[in-house]
Amino acid sequence: METTVTDLVLILASTVRLSVPLIFTALAGLYAERSGVFDIGLEGKMLFSAFAAASMAAVVAQSPTFGPYAAWLGLAAAIATSILLSLLHGYASITQRGNQIISGVAINFIASGLTIQLGNAWFGQGGRTPQLPNSARFTELTLPFADALRPVPIIGPIYANLISGHNILVYIAFLAVPFTWWVLYRTRFGLRLRAVGENPGAVDTAGISVTWLRYRALICGGILGGFAGTYLSIAQSASFIREMSAGKGFIALAALVFAKWRPVPVLFTCLLFGFLDAVAIRLQGTSIPGIGEVPVQFIQALPYVLTVILLAGFIGHATPPKAGGVPYVKER
Repeated sequence: METTVTDLVLILASTVRLSVPLIFTALAGLYAERSGVFDIGLEGKMLFSAFAAASMAAVVAQSPTFGPYAAWLGLAAAIATSILLSLLHGYASITQRGNQIISGVAINFIASGLTIQLGNAWFGQGGRTPQLPNSARFTELTLPFADALRPVPIIGPIYANLISGHNILVYIAFLAVPFTWWVLYRTRFGLRLRAVGENPGAVDTAGISVTWLRYRALICGGILGGFAGTYLSIAQSASFIREMSAGKGFIALAALVFAKWRPVPVLFTCLLFGFLDAVAIRLQGTSIPGIGEVPVQFIQALPYVLTVILLAGFIGHATPPKAGGVPYVKER
């Protein structure tokens, strides 16, 4: 019984850790798409911000003055990079009224190519960044009484391994969900943001700038995208490796659609996808009676296959914001 509880808690703890970049990225897409701007470039923002965070942390870690703040400076660099990419997307799709899908795909290509080229030029490690010491990373936090409660049956493992033992970005991700709900449904900015995604003409008639609202939504998404990339490279890992986002931006988009553009369902959908990923990792190297050891490639593809199955079979009818993907032309 105790072993079963421990195994389940470990899987759930892995679920929490794996869902964090999805939560940040899906919430980033939520702000953008609620304002009427489709953001296919979430994958690229996550990847480029991961590179920026690891690069900044690697350089700053060598400084005796700024070394203790390397992780936080890496986070700042990641957020700045993600916001710049968001503004680039905004310029192409809002100011110039270009195709939002093409702009997002272009950002993904830019991030995929530039991170490899810059990483190789700066560090000479084939697109990787140097391995970071723990002092330059966001490491696990031990909550009060975690060690004292650890021997207690059921409650101890849950508190010590599932609730405690995560880095600060994990807790920020889960706090970002109720904060996003509050912003969208309890503030004037959120009301206008939702309105501009449904009927920008009415918002414009009320004397509110549609362009500025959509830019602010993209900036909010850029901040969250920076957190997602930082988590990948200097919290979950200790360096940047090429293509380390591994399609998580697209899974976050799938989670956003599955949750029908609502913050709380986004959380549970990301946890579901994180659970599928955790189970897939757990199954690696195991043998199924009558079949033998499951190929690792199949296990790695399992979360993506199940994502498609869930979207195809369980999502039902999901209606995006009415003005989504449509450039707004001010009436004269």
